[in-house]
Amino acid sequence: MPTSSRSRVTSVLVLVLAAVSGLATAYAFPTHDVWWLAPVGVALLSAATVGRGWRLAALAGLAHGLGFFLPTLSWSGIYVGNLPWIALSTLEALYIAAMCAVTAVVQRPLAHTRLRPLAHAVVPLAWVLQEWARGTTPFGGFPWARLAFSQADSPLAPFARFGGAPGLTFAVAALGVLLHVAVATVVRRVLAARSTQRQGSSPTAVLPAAQPVLGAVLVALALAPLGLALATTPPTDGRRVSVLFVQGNVPKPGLDFNSERRKVLDNHVQGTLAAATRNPEPPSLVVWPENASDIDPLRNLDAAADVRLAVETIKAPLLLGAVLIGPGEYVSNASLFYLPGSNEPQRYVKQHPVPFAEYIPYRSFFRNFSDKVDLVTRDFAKGDRAGAFEVPVKGQDPYWVVPTICFEVAYDDLMRDSTLQAGKQENILAVQTNNATFGYTAESEQQFAISRIRAIEHGRSVVHVSTVGVSGFINPDGTYVDKTALFTPAAEFGSPVVRTEVTIADRLGPVPEYAAALALVALLAVGRWQRRRDARVDAAATDAAGPAESRRDSVVV
Repeated sequence: MPTSSRSRVTSVLVLVLAAVSGLATAYAFPTHDVWWLAPVGVALLSAATVGRGWRLAALAGLAHGLGFFLPTLSWSGIYVGNLPWIALSTLEALYIAAMCAVTAVVQRPLAHTRLRPLAHAVVPLAWVLQEWARGTTPFGGFPWARLAFSQADSPLAPFARFGGAPGLTFAVAALGVLLHVAVATVVRRVLAARSTQRQGSSPTAVLPAAQPVLGAVLVALALAPLGLALATTPPTDGRRVSVLFVQGNVPKPGLDFNSERRKVLDNHVQGTLAAATRNPEPPSLVVWPENASDIDPLRNLDAAADVRLAVETIKAPLLLGAVLIGPGEYVSNASLFYLPGSNEPQRYVKQHPVPFAEYIPYRSFFRNFSDKVDLVTRDFAKGDRAGAFEVPVKGQDPYWVVPTICFEVAYDDLMRDSTLQAGKQENILAVQTNNATFGYTAESEQQFAISRIRAIEHGRSVVHVSTVGVSGFINPDGTYVDKTALFTPAAEFGSPVVRTEVTIADRLGPVPEYAAALALVALLAVGRWQRRRDARVDAAATDAAGPAESRRDSVVV
């Protein structure tokens, strides 16, 4: 076969393998939940791109990204059409393409030196940085569908206490690279053995002494997160408090779920009143989801009266998700905290409104692509601080509830700052969300899985409550007893523990991402330095031995 034809066939096979790797990774996430396919997907992508030029590696990354994000984010176009879904998936896939291009550039100089095993270390570092980039850019980023968030049921999950979501992603990617190297080593040895049998001679390739030692060190480092996770039992101790969440449901799924805003509010009021009748002992706290009241209870007297009726009947503080008018031309997505006997709630305003859902950047420009941008008639304001509310408990010390609204649960810094906001006081996390606009898709389960990882990462109980489901009480070890079904009303009592622990992940903050960036730069520098050094040594050896003597290449995986 001519060289050009062989090259085209190779390129096609690389792209097909990359696309398959993306589909495999997609199946690691809810609702498929085959968590072990995440490292398999990384292994397949590593196998597809290793040794390739940066252009082919970038195309392979794009193929992986499309194979991964198109099915995983299919919920994003359920009611607004294919364009937003495909645009979002393509944007996210471009980050994978950039990651693979950078990986190829950094790997190339390492691959031709005695330090070649370090080329494999580039992959998990690049995964961490890729997720960091797409979680912060553009418009604040979209950190959904990270490798870490596929691991809620994995033995690796406890490692989130130490490395947070970035560290967990690193651990998944490192296992994927080990899998790739292990399979490649076995295949290469089998092929070498068959070649030896046919030729009747032994291989003449030499393995530089530095490579086995370096490879063993890298294997140990890659397996360390798994070992630490297996040796860790996340603590679940703490004082138990009674909490009620209410999933009121909406009249119908879709973008117009709030066309009957009064009905949605009434559903949550009636769910709370029914729970008070069912259990006369008042809970310490009631949690309603995001958008439980899209009628501003601070301005609408009827809505205020309904909320007050629920608070006084249940005889407990209420954390309520509401849409408020203002400030100015904006509206606010807020958590309001009502205490019995008080008419003035405390508030937390969502710090990260979702672009193209809660506000439209460059509205006139994007209107050229879709008139759906005008469904957002008023942009949402951006909150400027984390929230935490003190919950009084009769006969006991108070504790704090820390609210997080919807997609904020996917942002590392917001979750960390919110968790630490309560200081040394006992607290629990409340994730208030509204999944009505995503219908019967996997979005709700994906978000619940993220909350489970956050519970482990921060060592906290999480009250995860949605207008339409899924909702549930999550323990600090990421487990849960039960969760609600989609588009069904529910009012559930639970006894989560309140805790004060500051985990290692909380203390480290963004350090894992900074460390990954520094390590990647260091590997690039080391590879180029070592390659220049080897070139000088080879040149000197050639001059000394004469033109007939040539250097033998090393054979490694």
